[in-house]
Amino acid sequence: QVQLVESGGGLVQSGGSLTLSCAASGLAFSAANMGWFRQAPGKEREFVAAITFSGGTTFYADSVQGRFTISRDNTKNTVWLQMSSLKPEDTAVYYCVPVTRYGVWKKVDNVYWGQGTQVTVSS
Repeated sequence: QVQLVESGGGLVQSGGSLTLSCAASGLAFSAANMGWFRQAPGKEREFVAAITFSGGTTFYADSVQGRFTISRDNTKNTVWLQMSSLKPEDTAVYYCVPVTRYGVWKKVDNVYWGQGTQVTVSS
């Protein structure tokens, strides 16, 4: 079974920085496109960022472009999300999942959402 363990969340002031990490197991990590999603209270889960299996190409939601950076190390089965210039609107639970795209980025089938990691940005 695929295991995805997010960590690194916490409380940070507006304008601050935070780096999330995701440790993956139970899948061919180096062959999987990986992505981050987030869900704020009372809102739908939304796409944040994605990175191709080799790490050669990245994609970002307009709301985070220029502020967030997704990266990966296939030798460590780990993907990161570096976040800077954080805003209160970034407050959400962040999830890491393998992804695919048919017009929009989606979680792949047969993988469950993990616990996620909470990011809270205070004003």
